[in-house]
Amino acid sequence: MGETHNHGHNHQPPPPQTAAPPPAMPLGAAKGPLFPPAEQLLQLHYCIHSNPSWPQTALLAFQHYIVMLGTTVMIATMLVPQMGGGPGDKARVIQSLLFTSGVNTLLQTLIGTRLPTVMGPSFAYLISALSVINDLSGSNFRSEHERFEHTMRAIQGSLIVSSFINIILGYSQVWGNLTKFFSPVVVTPLVCVVGLGLFGRGFPQVGDCIEIGLPMLILLIISQQYMQHVHRVAQSILERFALLLCVGLIWAFAAILTVAGAYNHVKEQTKLSCRVDHSFLLSSAPWVKVPYPFQWGTPIFRASHLFGMMGAALVSSAESTATFYAASRLAGATFPPAHVVSRSIGLQGIGQLFDGFFGAVVGTTASVENVGLLGLTRVGSRRVVQISTAFMIFFSIFGKFGAFFAQIPIPIFAAIYCILYGIVAAIGISFSQFANKNSMRNIYVLGISLFLGISIPQYFVVNTDIAGHGPVRTPAGWFNDILNTIFSSPPTVATIVGTFVDNTLEARHSKDDRGVPWLVPFQRRNGDSRNDEFYSYPLRINEYIPSRFL
Repeated sequence: MGETHNHGHNHQPPPPQTAAPPPAMPLGAAKGPLFPPAEQLLQLHYCIHSNPSWPQTALLAFQHYIVMLGTTVMIATMLVPQMGGGPGDKARVIQSLLFTSGVNTLLQTLIGTRLPTVMGPSFAYLISALSVINDLSGSNFRSEHERFEHTMRAIQGSLIVSSFINIILGYSQVWGNLTKFFSPVVVTPLVCVVGLGLFGRGFPQVGDCIEIGLPMLILLIISQQYMQHVHRVAQSILERFALLLCVGLIWAFAAILTVAGAYNHVKEQTKLSCRVDHSFLLSSAPWVKVPYPFQWGTPIFRASHLFGMMGAALVSSAESTATFYAASRLAGATFPPAHVVSRSIGLQGIGQLFDGFFGAVVGTTASVENVGLLGLTRVGSRRVVQISTAFMIFFSIFGKFGAFFAQIPIPIFAAIYCILYGIVAAIGISFSQFANKNSMRNIYVLGISLFLGISIPQYFVVNTDIAGHGPVRTPAGWFNDILNTIFSSPPTVATIVGTFVDNTLEARHSKDDRGVPWLVPFQRRNGDSRNDEFYSYPLRINEYIPSRFL
């Protein structure tokens, strides 16, 4: 019998094939999608180059004017009475601030950063202005109006001289070279605190007249965020113009309370915060008054006043830089290159020189609240902000019309700022996506920069009296003004702390974790092909300007 097995070709059966194991998924990925970093926000309706229709552009521009008007009135209300000025002087100061803000905004959007940022009066100059007021309070004057004009001339002189700090830092490229030390780990707390650091001008001032401020806050949130989903037509209207509608309604409500006598027997401070007729601006403002150079008289130059203003100029540069970074995100642009930031600070110095010539009581800086408005409306159009300058200049010349809107109670503005400052702070948080958020080293730098950026200025603000004297009190008054001004600014403190720690703590070995490779191309002039698209001068102006000024 033959064997049935072939011993010469006896093969073992092949082993069963198993599928390759799937790649390991990040922890928690199965619970939801992962969102990769996005250099530009995709939910904006209009970015820096695109424009709404002309009627919408005009309404949005007027909305920007209303938002910046609040800060203008706040600063004039705080300083003019202490200078010895009356309602008429306050009205003229507001007109001057509006005029200089309009001109500076137009210049900044044309030959500065070219971002849609409003250049408005800055709170950074308050300590220095109060120091000048206090220094002259003991002098003998024939009248309070004479004291007001003399103080204004002294502030003018300080603004003119200190403006050269920003001009030199900007056009020498020193400021731009400083920003090259920034990484997303530094930019995140810097932009965060430029919004969060203004918390004192939010709900604390809403509480000064809670029956007006709180309804404004609640109505704006409900109408702008919730009611827009009721109908498709309501969405486009409320998302972009709910702020104007709410201001009109609550302002009318405040007028009804005023006429009904609700504030006839209350404290003077409550009347000032709640009544719509207590500022006396409408009756004091001139019908037509064109601001002109040296309208208060020849500027007075005193060395003891200059150094505090120089400190304020540095602070305004740090605040503007943080605001420009936030504006770039909300306008759909790329991160501002170093040379663009530098030329914008130089132009801001020229703007401060202009402020000094035309008698503004403080210098200008990029308006945080107006950048927040870009996010609220999702309209980052440059043209809208440029058209808003027409409203600023118009109402600065025709005083009665400007005084009418300047009578809006401060708590209404404060309620708006509660939302707008919060949006800017949240934009700061979004920069952290370009760094390693799981790095303990980055967490440490972020934490210490954020906390000290708010805590140190709060200490200085709490310990500053009404005359502007802060916790630094040495025999050298100029030295006190510089330090008290610098350390009262959250963005400045966050810049100092964040830049130092981030560049000294394991900086070489953690470039990738810090997000430096992402940021470097944007900081160079030709590092990213999109830089020229957003930041080049209009009408080929760059061909006629030396490259160091570009």
